Amino acid sequence: MSAMAKLKPKHFLWEVEGKVAKVRLDRPERKNPLTFDSYAELRDTFRDLVYADDVDAVVFLPNGGNFCSGGDVHDIIGPLVKMDMKELLAFTRMTGDFVKAMLNCGKPIISAVDGVAVGAGAIIAMASDIRIATPEAKTAFLFTRVGLAGCDMGACAILPRIIGQGRAAELLYTGRTMSATEGERWGFYNRLVDAAALEADALDLAARIVAGPTFAHGITKTQLNQEWSMGLDQAIEAEAQAQAICMQTGDFERAYQAFVAKQKPVFEGN
Repeated sequence: MSAMAKLKPKHFLWEVEGKVAKVRLDRPERKNPLTFDSYAELRDTFRDLVYADDVDAVVFLPNGGNFCSGGDVHDIIGPLVKMDMKELLAFTRMTGDFVKAMLNCGKPIISAVDGVAVGAGAIIAMASDIRIATPEAKTAFLFTRVGLAGCDMGACAILPRIIGQGRAAELLYTGRTMSATEGERWGFYNRLVDAAALEADALDLAARIVAGPTFAHGITKTQLNQEWSMGLDQAIEAEAQAQAICMQTGDFERAYQAFVAKQKPVFEGN
């Protein structure tokens, strides 16, 4: 296992409080766009989280009133129009690898969205396990607005599972903005909270998650992702095996002993 609390990334902000990592993109004057470097560093960070024993949950937070404005027009889109196919495929695979790393990091991820969350910013929210937003949040999968397909970074696979095929198709074909109210009604956002309470609400939820059986949470995240491609019989068998593994943990016995003693269990993540 490894320690990541003292990580000092170059291209985004990182802070660990307790066992909750807080991530903010750090270009608030431009609504926090992504660059080639921040994509790659985020991908590598989430890959490393698999082995981190001092981080049990991650919260993406806004910065300067906005979440993320997607790929930077000048630092990414401009150079892309000059690349050949091999270079372009390397870039799109890299951005997809960032989503894969989020899905496979073994840690619950919460996105707290305020202001703009568009393009790759909307994808970060989509690829998170839980999404909370302010009433002012504006979310758009605007790839068609720049002449691209809506099938970017797993959007055509993940978004329909969250909000339904027809709603996803509308957003991905038109690139229009999904309001915060729509996002909550459609199930994209778990809830809406005032901007002043957004960070505290997200961090409180993360703290409650990390106070739980974190080894079992990792199993839950794995099953949520892997069962997309399973039939029902396979899924039930996979969950039987996963639950049997969790029954061997100290946390399972701690919960039982606490119940017998009429106390609240204190989980240790093992």
